[in-house]
Amino acid sequence: MRVNENGNWRSFRHRNFQILFSANAVSNIGSWAQRIAQDWLVLELSHNNGTYLGLVTALQFVPVLFFSLHGGALADRFDKRKVLIATNVGGGLSAGILGLLVTTHHVQLWHVFLLAFALGVSNAVDAPVRQSFIAEVVGHTDIANAVSLNSANFNAGRLIGPALSGASIAVFGTGPSFLMNASSYILVIIALMNLRKSEFFTQPRSTSMANVREGLRYVKARPDLYAIMIVVFFMATFGLNFQIFNALMATKVFHLGAASFGLLGTIIAIGSLSGALISARLERFRKTMFVVYGSLLFGTAVMILAFMPTFTLYAIWLPVCGFTALTTLITANSLMQINTDPVLRGRVMGIYLLVFMGGTPFGSPLVGLMAEHVGVRPTIATGGLITVLAGLFAWQRYRHKVEVPADFSIDVVLPPVYDNKG
Repeated sequence: MRVNENGNWRSFRHRNFQILFSANAVSNIGSWAQRIAQDWLVLELSHNNGTYLGLVTALQFVPVLFFSLHGGALADRFDKRKVLIATNVGGGLSAGILGLLVTTHHVQLWHVFLLAFALGVSNAVDAPVRQSFIAEVVGHTDIANAVSLNSANFNAGRLIGPALSGASIAVFGTGPSFLMNASSYILVIIALMNLRKSEFFTQPRSTSMANVREGLRYVKARPDLYAIMIVVFFMATFGLNFQIFNALMATKVFHLGAASFGLLGTIIAIGSLSGALISARLERFRKTMFVVYGSLLFGTAVMILAFMPTFTLYAIWLPVCGFTALTTLITANSLMQINTDPVLRGRVMGIYLLVFMGGTPFGSPLVGLMAEHVGVRPTIATGGLITVLAGLFAWQRYRHKVEVPADFSIDVVLPPVYDNKG
């Protein structure tokens, strides 16, 4: 495949990236199909209880609190490909078991909670390893481009997965969506096994036991990194709850069914995919303050969303939320990787993903509980307001401290870097 080495698609010049990208395209469709099916299954089993919906989301993300930092340490210490194969086996098993329980009519609410937690364990280890693996697949110079393309891939799956799942649920129930996702993990495992090790851009590994504290000390010394983390934490915990927002708006406010709920997931992906594709063209704007300004725009968009009076207007505004969210988060992810020493990249990404997803176990139940007792619209508006306030705090506190010092260093033993020349 011939690709312009300076173009927006340049990561595709790497054969290993092509293989992973294709497998992940199918996997992302399956993941989004399961997200819709899982939320709908909880609503069915709990008679549209928003608190239970928030709880299952929390259980899926609570493992991040305990495993993401160690997942980052594993990424810096061991063969990332082997770790990813193991995490995909775990994810596939949890999805497959839930699918079988549903299709055999034995599923109970506690099954969903337990298997959501099991999937969360796999994802908590997988995420920092997968993020830091990007550098080995495409090399340092193409990290930002690969992050944008992977985000586009993820949100292309969001275009197809929710609508496909919603239509499937309406006809066959939720079971096939889980089985579809379980099958997609097999493709990813096959792809990982077929990557050419000779074409990896070998990253340095820690000469110690990849101590998590080294990563924490490194981030603490970098205002440009923790300014991003502050913004991302509040944005992800309180603003990025569209699975819950859409489920409750579809059922409680607009009184619609599974197909409409799935459609909302697809519609927001239009904006998210657009943001991901445009981000590939915005490399010169990748600065820490871009993330801060993006969070202000995203929070404002979420507040406006809360007051959309009809299903149609709500659906029309969703892509704006998706666009502002993705352009902001892709920039944040890219900066965290590009501006981190390679030997610490796995641990720093573990910390970043702990921040990004670690608030969800607390935020999701709070969102669900608030929606039950205060109302869905005030809950959405509050999430947007908190995001805006966090952005304003980061702007006021760190606007003069976010440039990467040219002579920055930290006392960590860095082995030599061996870059792929092929």
